[in-house]
This record gives sequence, structure tokens and C-alpha cells, in this order.
Amino acid sequence: MKNPCNRALFFFLFFASLQLSAQDKLAFDESGYKAVLARSKAEHKPIFYMLYASWCAHCNKMKSEVFTDTLVINYMKKNFVCAWQDAEKGEGAFFKKRFGIRFFPTFLFLDEDGKELYNTSGEFTSTALITEAKNALTKEKQLTYLQEQFLKDVSNSDACLAYLTALNKGRDRSLLSPIAHQYLVTQNESQLVSANNWKIIANGVTDLQSKEFQYVLNHQKEFEAVASPKRVQRKIENIVVELLTPALEYKDTITYSQKRLIAKTIQSPKNDSLVNSFDIQMAEHTKNWKKYQAITIESVDKYYSKDLKTLKEVATNYLKNINNTAGLNAAIRWMKQVVASLETYDNQVLLARLYKKNKNTKEALLYATAAKNKNGSMGFSTKDADDLLAELNSKQ
Repeated sequence: MKNPCNRALFFFLFFASLQLSAQDKLAFDESGYKAVLARSKAEHKPIFYMLYASWCAHCNKMKSEVFTDTLVINYMKKNFVCAWQDAEKGEGAFFKKRFGIRFFPTFLFLDEDGKELYNTSGEFTSTALITEAKNALTKEKQLTYLQEQFLKDVSNSDACLAYLTALNKGRDRSLLSPIAHQYLVTQNESQLVSANNWKIIANGVTDLQSKEFQYVLNHQKEFEAVASPKRVQRKIENIVVELLTPALEYKDTITYSQKRLIAKTIQSPKNDSLVNSFDIQMAEHTKNWKKYQAITIESVDKYYSKDLKTLKEVATNYLKNINNTAGLNAAIRWMKQVVASLETYDNQVLLARLYKKNKNTKEALLYATAAKNKNGSMGFSTKDADDLLAELNSKQ
């Protein structure tokens, strides 16, 4: 018979381990913003707020690995009221609008009145997160302090840059723009070309038509000398992306057309290619396949002849949505370029399907057979090729 003492010891250890495992995670308050503020005042602690999304792999990794670390648990419990909010549910919209949140996870550090002390975003290790939390408790690194220093003398580039840098951690850049312009109006054109001023423009200017950015475009070489050609080009690309993306996301073709005219005032091959990529996306998002065909016929060979990924994406859209012979001939030509460089099973099947749709059974059989032989020789599935071959042979 089993020893009853051993059994009692087993159950004691089992339930103790359950209790410990329940405590091995940082407890996050989910009672809502007002309740968290009230708790912060009662406990006389600042707030650590995590904004996450359920689909965000970085958020989930931090939940499972960082917020189960004893060092993190102990430090955060001691120094903060910890809370979190799914940014796509409940009060998530309030947080996104008020704090300009664009990326997940975002971490906000607030005082007991809800005033922002510090923020950061992205995936952190345990050590790095504790470092960020310590920064949030350091007066000289807090947004309130940096704002005060900037407002003492808005013509001080160092103070402006320090404030913008602290703000610009995954935040909507449009919230930084008023601060940058508050400083930039103190500078005449002869002062604009400097390392600090370039950084302020790069971080805070979002209006392509602004006096400062137009000055950058007209004095690109001078700014490249204090920054670098790559940095200046990246800023030009980013300001166009920021200009066109909202209209694209909302499928607002009228606003897009207006913004596109502004974007096209930057005259360079790189910018032409960038705007064209937005044109293609807008036609695709709005399912305007007639316009999609017109744009791609005109631009694919010019901009994407060596971009196999784009060539395949366009050919796939033609297979699904374009029915005229001229369009399918173009898609076949693009897909043949892809297969010539990357002779994979999927690419050969796609090309075979394009030939089939264009009623060229002979070439469709050729590429479907090649695809079947390729995967078959390696022991991989050939179902797509087999199904396609069966369809083709049934029509002969």
C-alpha cells in the first residue's frame, strides 16, 4: 500500500507549483483607463501601459518570455501600476488617437494624471525593457522635462532634437510636425543646412509642400553633405509614402488623385517608380482591373523587369481578373521572365494556367508537365499540376 504521507506531500507540492506558476507572470490591470488612473493615485506610482494586438507575434513573445521573467516582474511591480489594453478592442481606439500609436507593442509610461512621461515600441529583451523603464523614471529623459527645456528657447536645435527624438518611437509622425515647425520658423534659409536641422526635418516634417521640405528638394546636394545621400533619399521616399498611404488604406480615389499630383512634383526616376507602385496598389484595392491593366502594361517593363516578386504578383492578378488576349499575352511574357530566372514548381504551374486561360493548350501542357516532373522527382506533391493536366487532357 502507498505511503499516505508521500501522497499528502505529492498533493502539497502539486498545488504549490500551481500557485507559483500563477504568480510567475506580471499581473496587468485590465479594468480600464479611469480605474488605472485612480489606482495610480492611490498607490503613488506611475503607470506602465502596454498596447498590444492579439495577432502581434512580438506582443505575444513578450507576454510569454519577458513578462514571466522574475527580474521584470519584481522591478515593474515595485515601480509601476501595470496595465494593458488590446488596441483593437474597447478603449484601444482612445489610446491610438490620443497617443498616436502606430506599431505594436507600444509601451506608455504615464503619471497619475495620465500625462505621458515616456514611450517606446517594439520587442524588447528583459534587460532592455528594464532599461527603458528606468529611463521613464529619469527626469532628464521624461517628455515633460524635455518639453519644458524646448519651450524655454524654441530656437535651440539641441533641445528641439532631444524632444523630437524622445517622441519619435513608433508614434504617428504628424504629431511631431508642429514641434518641428515651431523650431524651424526661427531659422532663416541660410541656417537650414546643418546636421541638427536635417535631423529635425527628417524626424518632424511631414508636409511635402512645406517651405522647409521644398528647400531640401532644391538643395539636395547640400543636405546630402551634412547627412548622406541615402538618408536624404529615404526621407524623400518616406514623405511620399506618408502622403499617399492614408488615401490608399481608405480606398479614397478622389483624395488619392489629389495627393498623387503633389507627390509627382518630385521629379526623379525613383519617385516615379514609387508613385507607380501606389497606383498599382490603388487599382488593385479598388478592384479597378481595367485601370490595373492599363497601369501595369505601361509600367511593368519599365520599373519591374528584374523584380521577380512583383512580376509574379502582377501575373497572378491577371490570371484571376484579366480576360482579354492582349493582357494575358503580357502576363505570360512577364511570367516567362520569372520562370527563366526561378524555375520552381509554383512558377511553372502559374505559367501553365496563364497559357490555359489564353487558350494555348500546347504550352499549358508543356509547363504543367515540367512542373509535375520537377516535384515528382523530389517526392513532393504534384496535385496542382495533376489537376491541371487532367483538365487540359479532357479538352483534347
